[in-house]
Amino acid sequence: MAMLFRKDKGAPHLTRIARLSVVGLIVALSAALINTIWAVYLDSFLHSEVYVGLLSACFTILAFISYFVFIPVVEKRDKAKIFFYSLLSLIVFFLLFSITTNFYLFLILAFALIPFSTLKLTSYGLLIRDASPQKKLSRNEGLVYTSQNIAFVVGPLIAGYVAAQFGVGKIFIIAAVCLLSGALVFKFSKIPGKQGKKKIDYKVVKNFIDFFKNKDRVIAYILGGGISIWWILIYLFIPLRIIRSGLSELWIGYFLFAVAVPLIFLEYIFSNWACKHGFRKIFKLAHLCLAVVALICFFLTDIYAILFMLVLASVPMAMLEPTTEAYFFDILKGKERYRFYGPYNTAIDAGSLTGKLVASAVLILLPFKFVFLAFSMLMFLLYLLSFKTKKVVESKRK
Repeated sequence: MAMLFRKDKGAPHLTRIARLSVVGLIVALSAALINTIWAVYLDSFLHSEVYVGLLSACFTILAFISYFVFIPVVEKRDKAKIFFYSLLSLIVFFLLFSITTNFYLFLILAFALIPFSTLKLTSYGLLIRDASPQKKLSRNEGLVYTSQNIAFVVGPLIAGYVAAQFGVGKIFIIAAVCLLSGALVFKFSKIPGKQGKKKIDYKVVKNFIDFFKNKDRVIAYILGGGISIWWILIYLFIPLRIIRSGLSELWIGYFLFAVAVPLIFLEYIFSNWACKHGFRKIFKLAHLCLAVVALICFFLTDIYAILFMLVLASVPMAMLEPTTEAYFFDILKGKERYRFYGPYNTAIDAGSLTGKLVASAVLILLPFKFVFLAFSMLMFLLYLLSFKTKKVVESKRK
């Protein structure tokens, strides 16, 4: 309980990690709502799984670039202020999405939203890191991810029901309300944000080269991207497959609800295990399990059996979500996190882009079941890469 409460002049108070976890839960509820219906929303304009994948890939490329462009902002500015104002900006965009029916207006809004989304993600991650002692980073990451995944249990059920009854537009309004609530809770929590470095790295190309010339950072980057590869399958292509199978949007909510349940119960356990015993074994086991599950799905034809196997795959995902980012922070030195955490977050977009392009390419040439075979091969490659990770054990650090 020490990670949640501390005593200040004899009275118990929520720790900074606990307050950030509460804020993360509220903000994550907004993300869970949007993620549930995003593929369906895009499909309402494009009417094609391939076009949905390709347009999503374009969004990902812009996000990738923005992480590097905004390195000076992240290094120089107060992280708490960046997070707060990025939430306010996203609220405006979501409200505009709720009333937008013109495709070209949607494109303009979607591209304009991306930089604020990347700033939100980067600043929040750094707030977590700055609030965590080195020896407890994995455990704190596990707590934060567990709280966020509570939102990903509730969110899909809400989104599936509301979308089926009232339409997709109402989801954006509810998501905006969640962001506003999160922003207010964050403001009143008075969570401090560090200013960062005095020497600012303004050169985008140099930042890119410096990040990727370190082998250990590259390995951590690829493993971090692997998580996004898998979630692209779950949140973008499986919802479309559910609709194509004749099921309603409500089934998307049921499925994504079930996917998040194992994460809530297991992420803290696995992150605590990694803190005590290291990362390599858990990386190897998780990626191998994902490769096997995807391969099994390739041979299945019943949509319900496929959904059941993908829900089981959330167990190995619970091993990876809270530990890959902790591993990245653990291999950094000094204040490198202010310069390199933003670029590391492009792993999310690189993984998303890889998943979208691979799946879209497969769907152009082959039936949908071959998407599972492609993802199985990608997860197996990540299993092999896990052998190259450093032997880092947080609990043994001084």
